Amino acid sequence: MSALDRSWFLKGLAILLVLTLLAPVFGWAAGQVGYAEPLDNAAEATGATDAAETINPGLMPDYGVPGLGSASGTLLAALVGTGLTLVLATGMGRVLAD
Repeated sequence: MSALDRSWFLKGLAILLVLTLLAPVFGWAAGQVGYAEPLDNAAEATGATDAAETINPGLMPDYGVPGLGSASGTLLAALVGTGLTLVLATGMGRVLAD
């Protein structure tokens, strides 16, 4: 990896780290303004939520970790999600570069 590539990579990692650390703040702010996911709003508007049945709630439902507080759960979910995405993207990039 050349110095220019390394500089770009480190800047990108720093930006990802800052955004990940700010995830709980964004979660708090969304709650303060009453934000709801557009797909949830559409489901409520069409009455689809009445027939909804949770089959698999997921590992981190609603961008949190069950059993942890709101801010710490959001932070952990952001760290895991960002880390997995970074690992997969880096791996795919290396495969495609070869």
